[in-house]
Amino acid sequence: MADFDLGDGVRKVLLAGIGALATGYEKGSAIVDDLVKKGELTVEQGKSLNTELKRKVGEALVNDANKDAAKADAVPAEEPAADAADDSNKD
Repeated sequence: MADFDLGDGVRKVLLAGIGALATGYEKGSAIVDDLVKKGELTVEQGKSLNTELKRKVGEALVNDANKDAAKADAVPAEEPAADAADDSNKD
């Protein structure tokens, strides 16, 4: 124990602490950068998904409008029956 130098031990602990701090900073920076990249990808994917959904909704609306127009052309408009008018006058 006589060979143990207190100053050398404190120096090693201090350097180990600085090394741990530097490593933590590097790992933290890498994690933050990775999260930013994932966030940017998510935003881009969201934009493309939104565009695709808008296109599909537009197509669906056009298809529904075309179906409604086809039904209106295929079914003749019904005229009210003359009997219904006569029934209301009986009272």
